[in-house]
Amino acid sequence: MAGHDHLVFVGDGDRLVDEIQEFLTGSRSEQDVDRVLATVMFTDIVDSTRRAAELGDRQWRALLDRHDETVRQQLKRFRGSEVKNLGDGFMATFDGPARAVRCAAAISEAVRALGITVRSGLHTGEIELKRDDISGIAVHIAARVAAEAEAGETIVSSMVRDLVAGSGLRFEDRGARSLRGVPEEVRLYRVLA
Repeated sequence: MAGHDHLVFVGDGDRLVDEIQEFLTGSRSEQDVDRVLATVMFTDIVDSTRRAAELGDRQWRALLDRHDETVRQQLKRFRGSEVKNLGDGFMATFDGPARAVRCAAAISEAVRALGITVRSGLHTGEIELKRDDISGIAVHIAARVAAEAEAGETIVSSMVRDLVAGSGLRFEDRGARSLRGVPEEVRLYRVLA
């Protein structure tokens, strides 16, 4: 390790303890996973492959750049955190489900001016933070919820709908659905304008 001394109470004591543990036992202890409650949002451009073929690579790339800029503006406006750009969509997290729902609606409205239609899906649950990524069943559920959305729709799980009670947001019941890989049915709701 770099440095002149390695006092546990000065500097990076955790790293020093990890190094000593690995030297003595041959392995490091498992790090505690950082789990937080968050609302996960997925967005997706509808018919992106067809549009890319119509426009050609250069024009499609320019349109995608404008889409990405627009989405990032809305994420900033509603205090969302971009996790990943998925090529023709985004995965983002929010610390408040009402802001997430409003952000999804604002994205849908803003990209319409670009001649793009998006679909969005949201779910709230515990996620695992992994450096610049997230994981956990809540992420999978949010992705499956997004897959249930039609062009221009924002679909949310019952968890999101229940958490935003009193916010003034309105929803249409879409019924309980079996989502691929999810052990229990999830009740879905379409966000009304």
